[in-house]
Amino acid sequence: MARVDTHVLVVNAGSSSLKLRVLSPDDEVTAGADLPAPRGAADSADIRKAIESFGRVDAVGHRVVHGGTLYAAPVLIDAEVRRGIESLTDLAPLHQPKSLAALDAVSAVLPGAPAVACFDTAFHATIGDAAATYALPAEWRARWTLRRYGFHGLSHAYASRRVAELLGAPPDAPDGLRVVTCHLGAGASLAAVLSGRSADTTMGFTPLEGLVMATRSGTVDPGLVLWLEDHAGTPSAELGEALEYRSGLAGLAGTSDMREVLSRAAAGDPRAVLGRDVYLHRLRASIGAMAAAMDGLDAIVFTGGVGENSAEIRIRAAAGLGFLGVRVDESRNAENGADDYDIGADGTRVRAFVIAAREDKQIAGEVRSVLAR
Repeated sequence: MARVDTHVLVVNAGSSSLKLRVLSPDDEVTAGADLPAPRGAADSADIRKAIESFGRVDAVGHRVVHGGTLYAAPVLIDAEVRRGIESLTDLAPLHQPKSLAALDAVSAVLPGAPAVACFDTAFHATIGDAAATYALPAEWRARWTLRRYGFHGLSHAYASRRVAELLGAPPDAPDGLRVVTCHLGAGASLAAVLSGRSADTTMGFTPLEGLVMATRSGTVDPGLVLWLEDHAGTPSAELGEALEYRSGLAGLAGTSDMREVLSRAAAGDPRAVLGRDVYLHRLRASIGAMAAAMDGLDAIVFTGGVGENSAEIRIRAAAGLGFLGVRVDESRNAENGADDYDIGADGTRVRAFVIAAREDKQIAGEVRSVLAR
């Protein structure tokens, strides 16, 4: 990515907090704050106070969850782009309003600083039609653009680029490199990254599809959902709330905290054992599917809160991937190093890494790239 001498304020609006980080031209974090946002928006006075304490800020990068088919790359924000982002609210009703609230609040403090929208869906815009298309009636797909968008793209983009660096591949053209990036956190998804471009991913039209997550169900049979609505009389709003907030590990094990799940499973708690095993079964199966999308695998990356911090999940996941050539060294895996590190066993064909999730670096790089055009 092109670099300019720019200090970038990275704005990440989450479900209950607003994360602000200032990155220097060398991607060092020079200032930051995590502000509470209990109703989806942080207090404007707190935002102003934080930003005014940060010192130099030349540009702003906003993480925006959904770019739909409008935005397949980062874009300089103007009034038209803001309207475009707002028009996608129906596709991400839980996330888009928070991003817009943060955009407006930060712009009020820094009206002269260029602001760039960086989209979590954009990295997956390169997915081919075979992977992106749902087998639904053509008139539905034409009317509503029903397709698989994928999410966590900023994390997948950074992790795949970082592992290419560690493997010595050219940073802008890692030709032929086949990487499965595993973003495992409260939300979780995989990406098949071929030659630096997303070829497939596990999340789809919404972030509910794919892996078992902390409170989200991941993929379920749509017929099951229809049965609950038609035969059990479950209202659609209740179905949505249950699939989003009361499923996943929380529904299986009674807790959404992977650390607690593993601790209880080690003590023989049957619900926790089931939760752990269902999580791993779906994870291993999906890694296999991502490898198949690239006709093989050269490296696997674990990132995100669970991916970075749970040596047990990494070793158990790898234990079912020997057929792909994945083998993890137990002592390296147990180290939980502070930096990005290799956990693969010596002599294995497929390399395995733990990479710290740094969406802030990815966003700062995208901001500089847009400004350098």
